[in-house]
This record gives sequence, structure tokens and C-alpha cells, in this order.
Amino acid sequence: MKANALISALLLSILTIGTASAFQKKTPVNQEEIIYHIFQRSFYDSNGDLHGDLNGIRQKLDYLQKLGVTAVLLTPLYESVFYHNYFSSDFKKIDPRYGTLADYLALVKDLHRRGMKFYMDMETQYVTEDHIWWTDGINNPASKYSDYIIYDDKEHTKPTSIVFGVNGLLGYDSVYRKITTVNLNSPKVLDYNYGLFKYWIDPNGDGKFDDGVDGFRLDHMMDDLDGKHLMPHLFDTFWNPLINKLRVVNPTIKIIAEQAQWLSLGLDYLDHGGVDRVFAFRLAYSIRAFSKKMLTDNADSTFLATPANKQQIVFIENHDTPRFSFGVNGDVDKLKIGAALNLLLGGVPSIYYGQELGMTGNSATFGPTDANELPDREAFEWYKTDQGKGMAYWYKQKGPHKDTFNSDRPNDGVSLEEEQNDQNSLWNFYRHMIAIRKANPVISTGTYKTLANDNEHVFSFMRYDGNKQFIVAVNLSDKPVTANIIRGLGNKLKIVYGNVMPVTNGSSLAVSLPAWSVAVWAD
Repeated sequence: MKANALISALLLSILTIGTASAFQKKTPVNQEEIIYHIFQRSFYDSNGDLHGDLNGIRQKLDYLQKLGVTAVLLTPLYESVFYHNYFSSDFKKIDPRYGTLADYLALVKDLHRRGMKFYMDMETQYVTEDHIWWTDGINNPASKYSDYIIYDDKEHTKPTSIVFGVNGLLGYDSVYRKITTVNLNSPKVLDYNYGLFKYWIDPNGDGKFDDGVDGFRLDHMMDDLDGKHLMPHLFDTFWNPLINKLRVVNPTIKIIAEQAQWLSLGLDYLDHGGVDRVFAFRLAYSIRAFSKKMLTDNADSTFLATPANKQQIVFIENHDTPRFSFGVNGDVDKLKIGAALNLLLGGVPSIYYGQELGMTGNSATFGPTDANELPDREAFEWYKTDQGKGMAYWYKQKGPHKDTFNSDRPNDGVSLEEEQNDQNSLWNFYRHMIAIRKANPVISTGTYKTLANDNEHVFSFMRYDGNKQFIVAVNLSDKPVTANIIRGLGNKLKIVYGNVMPVTNGSSLAVSLPAWSVAVWAD
């Protein structure tokens, strides 16, 4: 839901921090998940209305398993007038464009039958003027929902603003809706959220969880919502009480926070917010920058500061950011470096739908509207002609922006049809990196260590556990280079990827790397 201005400001404000030598090294939790993050309205349309839907995802589970992913994260499913579904009109209803409750339950059960996990995106901090908390409570202090939202006056005529002081938003289709902030200080709201989240954990209440979520992504989670000081200490008064009660229902549930301050490591969320995982934004920015210094500083700090029983979600793009391919002008070699770092650094990797194809798109400047991120959320490109069954071109149906952008081009080499039979394609590279990840559990179980080397363009690191080691070297330049990598372990290495065999010289490895290349070794 982030505004385009915030994204631009964050991208311009990329910071690095010093080395993390003061942090104690800690071994991450064993985790072999590869998450596939879907903006479902744009994925696959099963019924011909041009909107991606739940049955469309279900029909493409074979595709996801062929790619190698093991978990699915969807953007919100609940009813909303906005296409992204973040500002809800009814949290208990699934957007009918996505399907029915029966469709939802069939998808979740099918995922679980396949050994895959399902994560639901939730943001219950805001509602639109269509929500019953608003319609019944406005101008009515006696309403049973009188303290469910925050008002700026005692007469309840002025629902308060949301982030950035916004009181409403123009949709991509020119439909305007007022939006307000939910009162997370209210015990009734806490109870409501418990009931809502609990339902999605175990919809039929039988305690088996085959029809329930495996976890939640908490969008725009904050301790002091939007920095207004209206609801301070929410970690203590709202989030921890809610999360602790949910863990009584299912102790294995995973809670993922999107930290509101993207440049933060999210350690306060992990230490005090009750969550299991946060998003590694600093790493995402570092990978996008192709900077050895940024990668070194932020990989060290991110992984070594993260508590041993908590995790970072490692990603290079999501529904709120420009596509990675846009930043590298579609350069396949650079796209492959992004893929390798996304999947081999450690943590829990997340792939945004279409990232594996090299889909492009950059946030637009249409003004004060939710249309600005449409180019980052275009239809998944199934076919080389960009036409065919299931294409989710919902955004081309109506609205003033329907003809103002179009990143997909016929026969441009960016589509599943064009890439799946090309062994050198980005799509097949993703499959290869995922297979390497699964074959080397030390990537997730081992300790992270940046490996020093003598070349300013080579980023090298390892994951190790005892004598077990997994080493990666990346040439971040457009020229062939040589480097001596200091590693400190004496085991004999084998080539995992890259056809580059290092020459052992005492405690260092002498390597020659082609331009924009990745090499991987293991013992």
C-alpha cells in the first residue's frame, strides 16, 4: 500500500552501516521455504473476466512446483473497492472477483496436499467509508462500533486520517473512497482481530489446520501507528497479545512483519514485536545497487544481528517496488546475479510473480491515485504473444490509465512460453538456483560469513556448519576479473555452478570470473 513518493524517497535514501563485528554470530533456524509472492489479480484468470483469481492460482500449482517454490504469499483477499484490496470494506468477505470461500478453501487444501505452505497478507489498521464500523458509527457516538475507529471530534463526524495525513484515495478507475484509521487501542478491536485471524488459521475449527493459513504477513506494522502518538506501544498493547493468542491456536504459525521503516533491519519487530520474520530491505537495495560495499555491510549486519530463532525474508522486488528488471534494463546477466543473491544468501527467499521471467515495470506518476504502482503489478506473461487463455488484463478494462502504460511486448523474449524451453533463459536459471538451494541445506542452517577478497568488484561469502561449507563469488562488473578469496577452511571443494575451479593457495582461493558472473562451490 506504500505511496509512490515513499518508495522514491527510500530508494534515494539507501544507507549502509558499518560492519557487524560487534554482533554475536548466530545460526538461523532450519528453513527450506522458497516463497512465491503473488499479486493475484494479475496472475491467472480462470473464468474469462480478465481478473486473476483463486481458481487460477490453483490451476497453476503445477507450474509453481515445476519452478521449485514451496510456499505462496498472496496480497489481501478481503473485500475492498480498491484493486489491491488493502483498504477494506469488509474483512470477513473474500473479494468476489477472486472467487468464493469454497474456492479459497480448495486452494489452501490443494497447497497443503502438495506439501506447500500458504501465507495471507493482512492489514486491519484501516477501513473505508463502506465498512460497517464507519457507516454505523459516523455521527453516532452511541453506536456499538463507536470506538472501532478513531475520530477527531467527540461528535464522531470526522474520522481521522491515515498515513501521511490522507483522508481518502482516488482509485485507478477514478472511484474515490474515504479511508480512516482503526482504533487498535480498543479491546473490542483486539477481540475482533483475534476472531478474524483465528478463523483463517482454522476455518472449520477442527484443530487440523489443513484448511488454514500457515502464517500471516502484517502489512505496515508499527509500534506507534503512523507516528501519530495516538496509539503508542502497540507491540505491547495490541500485537503481542494478538500474536500470543494465535499461537495458542496453532503453535507453528509464522508471523511476518513488513516493517514500516524500510531501511530498518527490523530488529525491534523481532526482539519486541512478537513476529518471526521481517523483510530484508537493506539487502534488497544492496543487490539492486550491485555494490560490493553495500552487500558486505548489509549482509553482515542483517544476518549476524538477526536473533537465532528469527529470520529475514530475502527478496529483490515486491508489489510496492519497481521491478528489478527495470533497474538493470533487462540485462539477463544482471538479472541472473539478482536471482543468485536472492536465493543463495540465506534467510527465507521470496520471489515476486514474474520476477523469474524478467518482467519489467516502474512506478508511475499519475498523481494522487492508487494507479501509480500498476506498472509493477501487470499481468503475468504466460505467452510470447501476450495474448491467450488466462491473461489477467483487468487494468485494461476501464479507467483513465488503461492505455497509458504497457510493459509487456509480444515476442520480446520475456514470457513463460519463450523461456521454458531455453536452457539459458532466466526462468531456467531460477529453477537451477532453487535446486541448488534445496540440495544445500547449509544455506539456511549454516552461519553466514562474508569472505574478504582483493578485488573491489567481487562479492564473496559462505555459509558453513562445522566443516560443511557453501561458497559463492559474484563478479559485479562488466569485465573478467581475478580475485583471491580468504576463507579459512581447508576442505576440498567441488564446483556447484559456474565451471570455475579455484586454485587453493594456503587459506585463500584464487579465482578467475567472467563479466557479470556467479560461481558456487561446496565441500
